[in-house]
Amino acid sequence: MLNMKTTLSRFAVMAAFAGSALTVLSTPAMAQQALVPAQSEISFVSKQMGVPVNGHFKKFDAQVAFDPAKLASSKVALTIDTGSATLGSKETDVEMPKPLWFNVAKFPQASFQSSAIKALGGGKYEVAGKLTIKGTSQDVVVPVTLAQSGANTTATGSFPIKRLAFKIGEQEWADTSMVADDVQVKFKLALTGIPKI
Repeated sequence: MLNMKTTLSRFAVMAAFAGSALTVLSTPAMAQQALVPAQSEISFVSKQMGVPVNGHFKKFDAQVAFDPAKLASSKVALTIDTGSATLGSKETDVEMPKPLWFNVAKFPQASFQSSAIKALGGGKYEVAGKLTIKGTSQDVVVPVTLAQSGANTTATGSFPIKRLAFKIGEQEWADTSMVADDVQVKFKLALTGIPKI
């Protein structure tokens, strides 16, 4: 029993030390800012045989360190579980994780990492960065609109990608008369702890 108490007390001291170290290493903005998953969404619209098809990702996360007064040091990073993609149909949802589409076994996550954030005025921003899907990275510029209500901030926007640039839908699925190359990505990210804009 004594050994267990000693071990637990050592663990508590180590945990407290680690917590203190993390607090010192983190900026106040980074420590407070967080995604609210239940109020957030990332969706996409593609066309199959000319008909718009809506899909979304059920699982994703964001790491945000954003200060409108310090844009040069502000950062945004997103990770998306590609295996959580759904088009609302069992048939297509079974196909999307396979190698010809997202190849989830080899590339379980897509990501976005910002490199620069530019203010356009009126709560509008341009976020430049790298989007990586299925092991392929492309530079993108994402328009973002921020709206604040009380302690909550909502970031919304949309941007186009070419699915074939990321090898999404290979071989027979590379035929753009079946599935269009253009995909519109849309997002609504609910965030807490963002300073007043």
